[in-house]
Amino acid sequence: MALQLVVGDKNYSSWSLRAALAVELSGAACEQVPVSLYRPDSRARLLGYSPTGKVPVLLTEDGPVWDSLAIAEYLAEHFPGAHLWPRERYARALARSICAEMHSGFQALRSHLPMDMARDQALPELPDEVRADIERICAIWSDCRERFGLSGDYLFGQPGIADAFYAPVASRLRSYQVALPAAAASYVETIHRWPAFQCWQQSALQEVRK
Repeated sequence: MALQLVVGDKNYSSWSLRAALAVELSGAACEQVPVSLYRPDSRARLLGYSPTGKVPVLLTEDGPVWDSLAIAEYLAEHFPGAHLWPRERYARALARSICAEMHSGFQALRSHLPMDMARDQALPELPDEVRADIERICAIWSDCRERFGLSGDYLFGQPGIADAFYAPVASRLRSYQVALPAAAASYVETIHRWPAFQCWQQSALQEVRK
């Protein structure tokens, strides 16, 4: 299966990071197609790949698959041996629930702490609504780790789609120097030690230095 993943600027595109990590977890051979999101012709170029004009989009032999959650599900179906979702039924349902929550929620966090891997500076003050988002995220991480994470350091033990979806949050929390409970700080460290995440981060920092 020949796959291509169209991604945006690696320093800023959290949704592209999610899809790229899911592809890496699947083990699929996949070429990345970078498209800068901040040029006059960006939307026109993206419309050549996806009807939404947005990233990410996975180009498959059957046609394009856009939206990171749809891409993750496509990969899980086509590469079942990779076990991108947890094997246990309720754990799998929980993983899907928290990915959907990430996909549609946490607007305050997104607005006030946009992903910027090159940043290493706290905000003067975190708005209350951002603190509420962070508290909810820490609770999600704690619940998953306590119930299903005993076999490893990731949310459900081994790295999976849920970790791919929360990796950009881990990046934001470190970039903005957010103080965290010990368990959440440990998970942020786990994400930053993840080889697939490190590879993306290194590429992101190289982009910024150009």
